[in-house]
Amino acid sequence: MLNTLRNRTFRHLFAAQLVALVGTGLTTVALGLLAWQLAGADAGLVLGTALAIKMIAYVTLAPVTAALAERLPRRAFLLALDLIRAGVVLFLPFVTEVWQVYVLIFVLQAASAGFTPAFQATIPDVLPGERDYTNALSLMRLTEDLEQLLSPILAAALLTVVSFPVLFGGTVAGFVLSALLVVTVALPMRAPAEEEQFWASTTKGIRIYLATPRLRGLMVMELAVAAAGAMIYVNTVVLVQARFGLGGSQVALAFAAFGAGSMLAAVLLPRLLDHLADRPVMLGGAGLMVAGVAMTPLMPGLVALMALWAVIGFGFSLTQTPIGRILNRSARPEDRPAVFAAQFALSHACWLITYPLAGWLGSAFGLAQAALGLAAVGIVAMLAVLRLWPAHDPVELEHDHADLAPDHPHLREGHDGTHRHPVMIDALHPRWPRRTA
Repeated sequence: MLNTLRNRTFRHLFAAQLVALVGTGLTTVALGLLAWQLAGADAGLVLGTALAIKMIAYVTLAPVTAALAERLPRRAFLLALDLIRAGVVLFLPFVTEVWQVYVLIFVLQAASAGFTPAFQATIPDVLPGERDYTNALSLMRLTEDLEQLLSPILAAALLTVVSFPVLFGGTVAGFVLSALLVVTVALPMRAPAEEEQFWASTTKGIRIYLATPRLRGLMVMELAVAAAGAMIYVNTVVLVQARFGLGGSQVALAFAAFGAGSMLAAVLLPRLLDHLADRPVMLGGAGLMVAGVAMTPLMPGLVALMALWAVIGFGFSLTQTPIGRILNRSARPEDRPAVFAAQFALSHACWLITYPLAGWLGSAFGLAQAALGLAAVGIVAMLAVLRLWPAHDPVELEHDHADLAPDHPHLREGHDGTHRHPVMIDALHPRWPRRTA
């Protein structure tokens, strides 16, 4: 896995992601404590609303920024968005009203809606080999889990000597250092994109996504993941501080347990994926998450909750790490940025549903009912995945092109009659072939 770090460009991008996510992890803890300071026992509702605003920015702006990114230099685009994020976080320690939190969260996540898909779509160009890319995905999953493990532990340590608003300063430093690391590398040129109008570029990724069966199944699986994950992100602070009567440091430890489980799965996944297909691994992870959330009402205290959160975190990594492999298998190089943006937008649309649902259920009916309600959503979503994503999902599909003229270049290249090759949705294959073998 560590061999991928020999590539200088990936090494710098990996470090950029690491420092940005450590800073983001500090803000995750600080934002929960800020919500508690502003709203008390209704902190879960405030967090649910803030995170829903984050999802609105992701869902509405990711495809637009992906189309914009096709027309701008890749490195300059990433650099500008890192600096915008740093500037926004500077204001968070000074808010005094809940609505101010909502405004700043929207601006911050609007920048992230552009940065994250563009960053993710760059990695396959840096590491084109599938094994190297799989290892890179696991390493990147580990860095994302540092938001759940090392950052909360660091936050817990800092909270013993400083007040929580200081944690936002760590996020600013992380984004600035990330920008400096991006500047130090020359990023690969994008594959030439087709000349399209801006609206066609904006919707291209979603059109490819919705026309590909495995991606439709992936989208619904993300609803199961979001249902379970929303319980963690929205209601952990209320579980620990209101139900167990503990403090901010213990909230950080609960988040850390979730991250520890996810990191363990990320370490094991490269070898696991050598022997198993992506679909059963991801279904198993989603099942762990949904079952874990259903057990939340049985937790008697912090230690038991941390153990359960670790199991759910393990399942979370099983579902999220292979996503890049599936997207690469489903899109041409020139379409990858659009498809990554579509994944970002559509998956976060699921979180847009479950974040406010988690906050509302917890506030209106109690945490036990919230956990059971979210688990029910997850079960329904998993049943839908089994129908939408075929168990037999080969890369190469048998099909023909009855609608093409006999002298079409594609047919002259040896693709006349019934033939087989890797299929991805494009101008020649606007619909998924019905005939498979």
